[in-house]
Amino acid sequence: MNSTITKLWRETGANSLIAIVLFGALLGVLYVAELLIPELAGKLLFFNQPAFCVGIPASIIGVAYILSIKNPANYTGFYLGVGSSALLGVQFYLNGLFDLTFLYFVVFIPFQIMAIMSWKKGSKTQKEEVFAPEFLNMSTMLITLFAFLAIIVADYLFATFVMYQDGLCENVVAKIISGSMIAASVLANYWLIYKKNDSWLYWLVYSVAGMLLAVVVTSNIFSLVLFTFFLVINGVATIAWIKATPKEKYGWLKK
Repeated sequence: MNSTITKLWRETGANSLIAIVLFGALLGVLYVAELLIPELAGKLLFFNQPAFCVGIPASIIGVAYILSIKNPANYTGFYLGVGSSALLGVQFYLNGLFDLTFLYFVVFIPFQIMAIMSWKKGSKTQKEEVFAPEFLNMSTMLITLFAFLAIIVADYLFATFVMYQDGLCENVVAKIISGSMIAASVLANYWLIYKKNDSWLYWLVYSVAGMLLAVVVTSNIFSLVLFTFFLVINGVATIAWIKATPKEKYGWLKK
């Protein structure tokens, strides 16, 4: 193992410790809030639920994953991504969300493995331009936006006729928000393989949609706090990647 790879693994290890500390602090704050505010008792932490317990390590690993790939050269972070996706798939299975279980195991984990192969291959060249992220060009950005909307529509129809088996005008908000999360996460995972900044923009959309889902649909305070936390982490990663992007690689943002 050469010094560069060792450095990347050390960085990922350090980010894992940071994620443990951050998430431990978050759980501590929520626990104290339940103790001090009677109205919140039993509404923030659900340690008696298997899905919630699986979600804790999934979230910790997920935060470490984001912090690691915040460095566009650190492909080792995707190993954490595989682990986080697997745990999230189990969590969704325990919650009875079999469509999301399928999505994580059949789509996201293969995407993570493809990213490892792609980024690792680039790291071996030791060329700076390989590591430089970039924005999509205008035409690809518009096609991606169309794909985003198409996935939402497809998921809306799937939810209507298969999952909920209700009318097209029922549970509209829940279906749109859920579809937005699925569409954003699919496109974010896909474009990460090719180091496109646009992937982080879709992760931001995913985080905001998750916050809306927690407020409007599920009324789950823990989910709201968690997605707000991920919005901040994704925002930090977005800024880091944009700073690492050469001006000539601004794609559709070029004047």
